[in-house]
Amino acid sequence: MALYEASATQLLSQLESGEVTSVEVTKACLDRIRQHDGAVGAFLKVMDEKALAQAAEVDRKRKAGEELGLLAGVPVAVKDLLCTEGEVTTCASKMLKDFVPPYSSTVIKKLQAADAVIVGKTNMDEFAMGGSTENSALGKTRNPWNTDLVPGGSSGGAAACLAAQMVPLSIGTDTGGSIRQPASFCGVVGLKPTYGRVSRFGLIAFASSLDQIGPMARTAEDTALFLEAMSGHDPQDSTSANVPCPLFSKTVDQPLEGLRIGLVKEHFGEGLDGDVEKAVREAVSVYEKLGAKVVDISLPHNKYGIATYYIIAPSEASSNLARFDGAHYGHRCDEATMLEELQKEKDALVAAGDELGVKRMDTPLIRMYRQSRAEGFGPEVKRRIMLGTYTLSAGYYDAFYLKALKVRRLIREDYDKAFKTVDLIVGPTAPNPAFAAGSKTNDPLAMYLEDLYTVTANLAGIPAMSIPCGFTSGGLPVGLHMQAPALEEDRLLRAAYMFQKETDWHAKTPSL
Repeated sequence: MALYEASATQLLSQLESGEVTSVEVTKACLDRIRQHDGAVGAFLKVMDEKALAQAAEVDRKRKAGEELGLLAGVPVAVKDLLCTEGEVTTCASKMLKDFVPPYSSTVIKKLQAADAVIVGKTNMDEFAMGGSTENSALGKTRNPWNTDLVPGGSSGGAAACLAAQMVPLSIGTDTGGSIRQPASFCGVVGLKPTYGRVSRFGLIAFASSLDQIGPMARTAEDTALFLEAMSGHDPQDSTSANVPCPLFSKTVDQPLEGLRIGLVKEHFGEGLDGDVEKAVREAVSVYEKLGAKVVDISLPHNKYGIATYYIIAPSEASSNLARFDGAHYGHRCDEATMLEELQKEKDALVAAGDELGVKRMDTPLIRMYRQSRAEGFGPEVKRRIMLGTYTLSAGYYDAFYLKALKVRRLIREDYDKAFKTVDLIVGPTAPNPAFAAGSKTNDPLAMYLEDLYTVTANLAGIPAMSIPCGFTSGGLPVGLHMQAPALEEDRLLRAAYMFQKETDWHAKTPSL
């Protein structure tokens, strides 16, 4: 087996036995990136020199018998919205294309404490807004299974680099499905933890009550190990849960006894691709053979999930992104050109005798804000800022935002009721497999419906996971979506491991 084919768990075993060094493993990953990322486009930046220096330091510590972290010497990719001290952190946006954070996020610090080797920053939809990674202002990412197709989003680069075997571990973020949907499209594992399980300090926010950082990998064991390394209470994040962090890597191989699985009848209706439904139902039958009891359940308010999400998330985005105005943060327009154009507009109005027009003109500061934001943000980000600003405005707040918050509570209550009778809720991650690039870019509603099965976990704050469970007749991966009660990631990981032991879908890789 080539080094790039090995899982993180396998690499750690080889590193600990002295069979390989971290420098050798890192070089193998960097070579793989050089060979294939031109076609895939998973990375916005590859940090060759720093990665090799980190790997050499881990090798030195291991040779000296010093204490090592949980991921000692394993290459990791990071989605490019986690602040990394001294490294450009772009959010795949022109607004932040030159932004160099003066500090590192808690998750980056945890990776460093775990002795992981950070090899690069991955592409994404701009500010994590999108389901195809086509909204990136800095490049396109393609699906390694078929480069005419999208990898999903917004963590498209994170999923694609795993599927292409460029790294064994990759960090994603999930506001409405942005870890799980690309994991499904690319045939890898992705887990959105409980809200508060992983610190969001240093994460460039999209929607603060929904955002969550999570692990992506190719196996359940690696996902457990990675989640363990990044979890834990953080006083710097007021939303961080002050609860003990389980040792997920120690329990992942323990089967669940008496497992009760809930199938949501609303998830198998109109709009679900036939091949996806077939793969999901076959996956459920695997659990039945393992002794699980399958129960039909209903989540009656799930049908309001997309509408609720696309009021709350843009509302929070419009507030969070107000800071990017060219003065406080982000891209600033060419002020000399802007002032010259402003003067020309004024001269024209004066010449026309339009006194009201002159009175209503932007001040130079307001024009600078407006022009900087117009130049810095892409179309989808602008769309969501406008939508959120509208729903938060006077006269509409109660009708839209407040009502959405009430529905969010009903969605959470549906889950609470369901988890009194079942241990896990299982279904499709996405209604369809990966779709052709460009096929939905002019239809925002069709793109938003990609999140049909995933947004409610974010609204409820519960953990959810996508694992490979089969392929369509066209040879595209299908993801099985599993949801569990809050803080029960251990249950998800153990169920994923059980499935993985009975199938080999997770071991399938694309030809590059």
